Amino acid sequence: MTNPPPPGGWQDPASSGQQFGDPTLVVGGQPVPAQPTNPYPATDPYAGTMPPAQAGPYGYPPVGYPGYGYPPAPKQNGLAIAAMVVAIIGALGLCGYGLGGYIGAVGAILGHVSRKQIRERGEGGEGFATAGIIVGWIATALAVLATIAIVIFFVWLANQDPSSYDSGTY
Repeated sequence: MTNPPPPGGWQDPASSGQQFGDPTLVVGGQPVPAQPTNPYPATDPYAGTMPPAQAGPYGYPPVGYPGYGYPPAPKQNGLAIAAMVVAIIGALGLCGYGLGGYIGAVGAILGHVSRKQIRERGEGGEGFATAGIIVGWIATALAVLATIAIVIFFVWLANQDPSSYDSGTY
């Protein structure tokens, strides 16, 4: 014996294959399907906290990640380095009777010009320029003193009485 179908199009949940405990929520008379849940939790606890990395140009790290170390130093002023080198050569020139020290004036002048360029352009090399100025003027001052000493020596030597030493032959 079979049961007749229920009136009004109503169907028995047991006969339609629907089982009890269906996770359908009824809100305001409308069925709302349950949201599927992920049975496997995320393995990374920080997943989704950072934006995804974008690929950078070849040979560069991805965009969005900070670089390592210090920011790059400003460009060095070449004239400041030249001022220091020329001033040191002038100081070494003091060994040649002190007259090579006049080259230090060139190094000091280059140092002054390079300091002006550094202020205008925002370049690096302030220490090189300062070293060129200091060493250059010191070498020049010592060269002037050496020149004065050499002149005094030759004037003194010229004013000496001739030697009365007689080499005489026996």
